[in-house]
Amino acid sequence: QVQLAESGGGLVQAGGSLRLSCAASGSALSINAIGWYREAPGKQRELVATITSGGTTNYADFVKGRFIISRDNAKNTAYLQMNSLKPEDTAVYYCNVNYNRYIWGATSTTWGQGTQVTVSS
Repeated sequence: QVQLAESGGGLVQAGGSLRLSCAASGSALSINAIGWYREAPGKQRELVATITSGGTTNYADFVKGRFIISRDNAKNTAYLQMNSLKPEDTAVYYCNVNYNRYIWGATSTTWGQGTQVTVSS
């Protein structure tokens, strides 16, 4: 079982930056991919960025060139560095991890509690 604790959200002006953190705790054989998602009021939750266990990254088009996803496996923590923020980036941001359980061939997924990011004009 793995639990995720998110932090780093807040209120910033357009053009500013924030860094979100997602710390994992609990028990897992290994952690596979980690993703950051966001959900704005009245909108579906959407994928922002992913990073594999080997460090390969992928980004949604609307954040490419502005956001950076990273992970520190020694600290069991993932990050989302958000630069050049726009008002349309305002949303609750969630981290998600897929991990291997202590059962052969078994995987699970869990979500963080979400952290609010608000970007003012």
